Amino acid sequence: MKEEERTHINQSVFERIALKVTHATGSTPAFLTAVAVVFIWLITGPIFNYSNTWQLVINTGTTIVTFLMVFLIQKSQNKDAIAIQLKLNELVAAHKLASNRLVSVEEMTEEELKTLQKYYSKLASLSSKEENLQVSHSIEEAEELHNNKKESELKIKNEKE
Repeated sequence: MKEEERTHINQSVFERIALKVTHATGSTPAFLTAVAVVFIWLITGPIFNYSNTWQLVINTGTTIVTFLMVFLIQKSQNKDAIAIQLKLNELVAAHKLASNRLVSVEEMTEEELKTLQKYYSKLASLSSKEENLQVSHSIEEAEELHNNKKESELKIKNEKE
């Protein structure tokens, strides 16, 4: 078996296990089991005279579970983020009036994202002045429409004077 195939099989097995564990640990029975473990630990306190070993058991157990869950949750969130981004990319790419600059937005630097955010804040500001929510589809269109309206208003105002 080639190294690539072995890697793919290992990743596939890990993905299936990670998905099952993530779903299982996010369930009501998993939460109730965790509550039961803590409750049993509390009840056994007097039996073990609240010893250091008794405390160490819960501390070690929760630390190990937390450590492992951090990685599983992160893997799950990474996969979900990619899936959501792909769905959004498909929507942007499929809409003929949408700005294609957003298709690879997740690859932009933080500075580029802030610049883009300023543009969209401006678009929001311009669109809030519109009566019809579907007037503009891009920043450029919104600016052009806004400028045209201003010019029309000035012409009307000048004609009245």
